Amino acid sequence: MSVAGFRVRVAGAADLAVVVEMERSIAEAPHWVETEYKAIVNANGDDDGAVRRCLMIAEATEGRLLGFAVGNMVGVGWEGLGEVESVAVVSAARRGGVGRALCKAVIDWCRWFGAAAVELEVRAGNVGAIALYSELGFVSVGRRREYYRGPVEDALVMKLEFRERDNKGL
Repeated sequence: MSVAGFRVRVAGAADLAVVVEMERSIAEAPHWVETEYKAIVNANGDDDGAVRRCLMIAEATEGRLLGFAVGNMVGVGWEGLGEVESVAVVSAARRGGVGRALCKAVIDWCRWFGAAAVELEVRAGNVGAIALYSELGFVSVGRRREYYRGPVEDALVMKLEFRERDNKGL
């Protein structure tokens, strides 16, 4: 499938059913309860300063969902740490730039809120994802033994650090 025409945007309440349906159809996705996604969308990136979360979606020009990503931000300013919690792309749209665009959207969102760095975990055997994250500037900083289930697999912890004062004006 060619994925030339798509856009990434912040998800709204109207997107939840299709996001959950897509997530359930992707074995590698985290399989969260629907109320978790609802809480992310209802928070709309705002909170009391402790934790912010975002749900980004990629959709084809005709509106079909191609993928989604979840990010969070803990803390504020240069004490803040962002995280790419989840990225899921339908198999037909993989290797078409959708995952990269979703990751960049979450990274930019974290930078906007003042993150000093963004972290993520990835299955140690997911060579394609590790290559993508490396191309985006992430470096391996650790390993979590037997972190994933079904099948049991280690997680690599990867981190992207920003230069000071390089985060605003996206």
